[in-house]
Amino acid sequence: MIRKGGEPSVQIYIVKQGDSFYSIANQYGTSVEKVANANEVNPQLPLVVGQALVIPIYGQFYTVQPGDSLYTIGQRFGISAAELANVNQINIYQSLSVGMTLYIPESKEPVIETNAYIEPIGGQVSDTLESAARKHISNLTYLAPPFSYQIDRKGNLIAPPPLNQFAAIANENNATLMLVVTNLEEGSFNADLGQVIITNEEAQNNLLNQIIQTAKEKGFGDVHFDFEFLPPENREDYRSFLIKATDRLHQEGLLVSTALAPPKTNADQQGDWYEAHDYKAHGEIVDFVVLMTYEWGYSGGPPMAVSPIGPVRDVVNYALTEMPPEKILLGQNLYGYDWTLPYEPGGEFAKAISPQQGIQLARENNQAILFERKGESPPIFSM
Repeated sequence: MIRKGGEPSVQIYIVKQGDSFYSIANQYGTSVEKVANANEVNPQLPLVVGQALVIPIYGQFYTVQPGDSLYTIGQRFGISAAELANVNQINIYQSLSVGMTLYIPESKEPVIETNAYIEPIGGQVSDTLESAARKHISNLTYLAPPFSYQIDRKGNLIAPPPLNQFAAIANENNATLMLVVTNLEEGSFNADLGQVIITNEEAQNNLLNQIIQTAKEKGFGDVHFDFEFLPPENREDYRSFLIKATDRLHQEGLLVSTALAPPKTNADQQGDWYEAHDYKAHGEIVDFVVLMTYEWGYSGGPPMAVSPIGPVRDVVNYALTEMPPEKILLGQNLYGYDWTLPYEPGGEFAKAISPQQGIQLARENNQAILFERKGESPPIFSM
């Protein structure tokens, strides 16, 4: 469950043969409209077997497993057997049938901090993108539009991306606007550019001055450094830069955060993308980090889960040994890829698609959606 506080939690339901929007909504005591809105789908279109639906509810539902009792289920969810029997209107002494659905009332859970990156395509913000921000901003702690401010070798912020109404959207909903700074150059993370910034004091001072000015003018509350593909020998330089930047930006009342690239599972792990990323140092210096736990499956690679649960868990477990859990925001993709099969290295790049586009693709090809067991993350279409 990811929520800002006071919002419904969610239950994931996998569509079975014979299901309808009405039968599913009725099962969970909600409405067709609420289920359709939560999934951004047209309830007039047929459901696809294997399709995952988000069911907005207060609390959650649990399916009884072999060996379960009201007591053991209550122990699992922190509720007494008597209260569990009462809310489900059953006798506390009756035996439970396997497959029976029980409602588990909402518990008082800690508020979860959330962030969303917004990346305009072609230098313009579409109405759809801005509408999506308005729709989901109530669930967000941070809003990071646009991705991203880029820099030159003198530390100037260049070609500022369009901000549109995002500052107002964040301000009206008590979300913190995040200023994302990257070492992107011509569409790719540039090691030389990043190296110049984290080693050249004049460029650093210029960059920080411009960041502070921009933050004050536009209403940013957090500065987010996403410097990737840095040379391994500049690990300490990046650390020193973050100490300097955090000290300066904190004086101006600004938060500081960073993006950390996986798959990193130990401090001495080698590799171009993460050797310069010192998890322990980032955890000590900045206010919070975003773990980029996605892109194992990517557009130019072979078909696989974008965020396979095993590798994601390994990265998180390592990060927890280096920094406090409250400083970690877990990155998650809201997209998938449509690969051309059979896959050929160096061939056509996979097209990025939304969950809704994936469902439509299955519907158009009359295919069921199957859970991919190895990655435990994305669905695949049966062919």
